[in-house]
Amino acid sequence: MNVTTGRIVLVAGLALAGGVMVAVLTAGTERASENDRTGVSTPSRPERLNETRGDDGALPPGPATVDTDLIVPGGPPPDGIPPIDDPAFVDPGDVGWLVAQEPVLSVEVRGEVRAYPVRILMWHEIVNDRIGGEPVTVTYCPLCNTGIAFRRPIIDGDLLDFGTSGRLFHSNLVMYDRQTGTYWSQATLEAIVGPLAGRRLEFIPAQLVSWGDWRAAHPGGRVLSQDTGFDRAYGQNPYQGYDSPGNDPFLFSGDPDPRLPATEHVLGVDASGRQVAFPYTELAGDAVDGRSVAQTRLGGREVVVFWKRGTASALDQPKIAASRDVGSATAYDPRVGNRLLVFSAAPRGFVDDETGSRWDLFGRAVAGPLRGSRLRALPAVDHLWFSWAAFFPQTEVYRG
Repeated sequence: MNVTTGRIVLVAGLALAGGVMVAVLTAGTERASENDRTGVSTPSRPERLNETRGDDGALPPGPATVDTDLIVPGGPPPDGIPPIDDPAFVDPGDVGWLVAQEPVLSVEVRGEVRAYPVRILMWHEIVNDRIGGEPVTVTYCPLCNTGIAFRRPIIDGDLLDFGTSGRLFHSNLVMYDRQTGTYWSQATLEAIVGPLAGRRLEFIPAQLVSWGDWRAAHPGGRVLSQDTGFDRAYGQNPYQGYDSPGNDPFLFSGDPDPRLPATEHVLGVDASGRQVAFPYTELAGDAVDGRSVAQTRLGGREVVVFWKRGTASALDQPKIAASRDVGSATAYDPRVGNRLLVFSAAPRGFVDDETGSRWDLFGRAVAGPLRGSRLRALPAVDHLWFSWAAFFPQTEVYRG
């Protein structure tokens, strides 16, 4: 692996990022059925972009672990972008409103697998849920394209649930817990201001993949329903062109790390205290029949990344279903037991050289001698490059 390293300097204070490309989209004024939410009539934008930006009140009292000048108002008040606190789910076979290439966030806990369509997450950003009996929160920040899940902790006897604070840190979602008022960074899962400052939430692997791939792999899973109790233009992208080459991040202070275009899609992997960004364009350039493999060693740990075409960007065209294909990437420990496997891309999947077994995007051996085996998912999160580099300035960049 060839890598480059560098450091980004972020300037304290607010500097409005220019060139924000946001289309004025239309949304239905009445609730649509579960199978059809495409009616349009009135202009609509996400709450983050509808509000006049200004000081929306003081930060929570207590210590801080970051420069608080960089925690800036993002537009709406707390929970102005409304979290989903009572989510409903449907069977995959009952979903007629997703097309195969639309992105979903896949989360598995204790053998229970759920898909959270990005078309819903981008209008709510937070879902307080339970998966496999465990309290979890599933989040998505459209400004950074980060889908992250974590276990909800119990603090002093209270189970925390989370809302949107209305603020941003490095253009990334700042959450707050409703029990203590502490602010939390979505990107790092660290409490950054307030009574719980310095604590960290427990990360749960979550993977941004296409609906078609998820449905084929998890026919018995559950899918977040569009019946959320809110009237939103699900399926439309209010951030049209946001990830276009040359576009500037929204409300980002300082200059993005120049090693990659600011809005390049990357998979950021954190292993053994070291980080590496796998650019999607790099992975796509090495593809064989729509798949590629990047395998390397990072901080003493073996890492393998699978990339597969067929997943649309959520931030490109006015309708997510019509957006360009950026693919999807997942990261694993390439060992089964004590046996290190070396992988390559093949027309029907990912193949290990040692046994010839065929693996899918979800790290499961689906054919061959190792059928039924699973690779362990590594801490990995999709980001736009500027965001990953801001939170992990010492990151390496994978070059195949």
